[in-house]
Amino acid sequence: MPKVKATWVKSAIAFPLRQKRTIKALGFKKLNSKVEHEATPQVMGMLNSVKHLVKWEVSE
Repeated sequence: MPKVKATWVKSAIAFPLRQKRTIKALGFKKLNSKVEHEATPQVMGMLNSVKHLVKWEVSE
């Protein structure tokens, strides 16, 4: 299964609570931290909902 590498690049302070919770659910601890997940539809949907806050790339 492909992997997704994501980096949290923008603060979530001025954004809705739902987006802040999505950032936490993805496993980010603080700004500029990186996480790696399998590219499941659930994870891709979460990344899509906070795409303005994170940068991500899919690797095989």
